[in-house]
Amino acid sequence: MPTTTQWLGRVDYLPTYAAMQAFTAGRTDSTPDELWMCEHHPVYTQGLAGKAEHIFNPGQIPVIQTNRGGQVTYHGPGQVVAYPLLDLKRAGYFVKEYVYRIEEAVIRTLMHFGITGHRVAGAPGIYVRLDDPSSHTLLPQRPSKSSAAHAGNPDFTGLGKIGALGLKVSRNCTYHGVALNVAMDLEPYSRINPCGYNGLQTVDLFTIGVSASWDEVAQVLSQKLATYLTP
Repeated sequence: MPTTTQWLGRVDYLPTYAAMQAFTAGRTDSTPDELWMCEHHPVYTQGLAGKAEHIFNPGQIPVIQTNRGGQVTYHGPGQVVAYPLLDLKRAGYFVKEYVYRIEEAVIRTLMHFGITGHRVAGAPGIYVRLDDPSSHTLLPQRPSKSSAAHAGNPDFTGLGKIGALGLKVSRNCTYHGVALNVAMDLEPYSRINPCGYNGLQTVDLFTIGVSASWDEVAQVLSQKLATYLTP
């Protein structure tokens, strides 16, 4: 559980990335965990698995290569970005559970605003039904034991992605994190294959009828992360 939440405001991506790396490299077994909350100036970030062809028209938006997992994503104003800097060994759970706990915090945040978030088998992140964002009906493409066989070919029919994860674990310590779309200019997503998926639609809370401020959503998400990341 992060003992300190740092509110960074709207910051450039590159120095924030460098600061996460420095914090993680310098921490010891007794260093308290932290949660960094921020939003970024427009930037595309590539994960370790990222392929150049998934960014077809960056224009004036910088593209930054990172060491997180996953493919390309976009960060920009109107998106809440959370970076949990956790010692997983101390927390007592592994990466798979860590991902589940972050996703659960996002789902509970969306629930606070009357939206139902969903997981999709084989595609980390949180999705909403575009036709009925508050519907509690379970997705046929939700993770299950039988879905493991189809994990390489996720089904995004009728869905929009509202929360993206990209993580790095170094010496059992985490950095990078999760981004939740609140009220953004979504156009930059049309210039990439988000998370490497051609045609994957990206949405924000505003598009699906929720008029909440960045601060409101950030406060709820920070509280949910603190709750769900606690061992």
